[in-house]
Amino acid sequence: MELKHLAVVAFVLSVFPSLASAQNEAALYAKAKQEGALSLYGAGPAAFWDAATSEFNKVYPGIQVTLTGGFSNVLDKKIDQQLHDGKVEVDIAVFQTIQDFVHWSKAGVLLPFKPPGFEKIDAHWKGSDGAYIAIAVNAIPYAYNTQLVKPEDVPRSAPDFLKPQFRGKLVSAYPQDDDATLYAFDGIVSKYGWSYMDKYMANQPNFIQGHLGVVRSISSGANLVTLDTIANVSLAEKAAGKPHDIAISSIDPMPVWPLCEAIFKAGPHLDAARLFVAFLLSPQQQARIGTWSSRSDVAPPAGLKPLTAYKIKNDYREFLSNTARLESVRKRFAELVGPIKNAGGVR
Repeated sequence: MELKHLAVVAFVLSVFPSLASAQNEAALYAKAKQEGALSLYGAGPAAFWDAATSEFNKVYPGIQVTLTGGFSNVLDKKIDQQLHDGKVEVDIAVFQTIQDFVHWSKAGVLLPFKPPGFEKIDAHWKGSDGAYIAIAVNAIPYAYNTQLVKPEDVPRSAPDFLKPQFRGKLVSAYPQDDDATLYAFDGIVSKYGWSYMDKYMANQPNFIQGHLGVVRSISSGANLVTLDTIANVSLAEKAAGKPHDIAISSIDPMPVWPLCEAIFKAGPHLDAARLFVAFLLSPQQQARIGTWSSRSDVAPPAGLKPLTAYKIKNDYREFLSNTARLESVRKRFAELVGPIKNAGGVR
């Protein structure tokens, strides 16, 4: 047997320890290899997807992954159009817009799939039938520039961002454009009232489309602090040696939300899609994602505690599924913040 095939078998056996599971996975790989391709729509910073697809190609050679990256609220509309036209090109979508998965699941267009370890994933992070599953659990802590913000000045709660020293040096994504940001700001308003936003806007905050731009803005010193980062994006910046770190409040609950995957029934490469989902949710791959795993048997990254050790806000699915309230809140923030001017990206 060729060495690369031995490596594949070794990986499969480590991920799927029972002989029956390993045999099933080997059979799935054989079918996926016959398909030879996979179409993935992956939202968020491209670095994560570049690493994941590269590793997948090493473990399962012979399957060409085509990645379409971008923002969740742009890619979901492309899929809706494909579904409307009856010409579905995407196999898997991984988005933060969990309301899309709830809607698509109800519409019956998703392919339920329960990969090995499904029972170790909490109900908060999946559809009960496996129609969608979180491949990562993200959190929105604070972030700050470690060279320009003294340790004693690092914000510990939302009111700290109203201090005059941060005037004109606050940054976040546009809340009306990014559902995770909207969720974070809604939590603050729920605790401190809409008057908080009047004071926040008076402190002349800056807005950027997408969290990658937010994180880079902090590292460059263009802005000093944010109450709206994505933990793993900021921690990757810190690991790269940038003057960047996160702070987790013990006063205000930290918003957490799932980055979910789903397979489309009408997709052209269903076996490759199943294989990729099983790969993403394997303990080995989950240990590399740089954030909290949706699996209970995978420890958090070094330096982070289990989510149960923090004060968290964990009703993201409910928040996004209440359409009438969601659109009302989105509209009010849009009126406060103004139109999107500072376009960001994912690379």
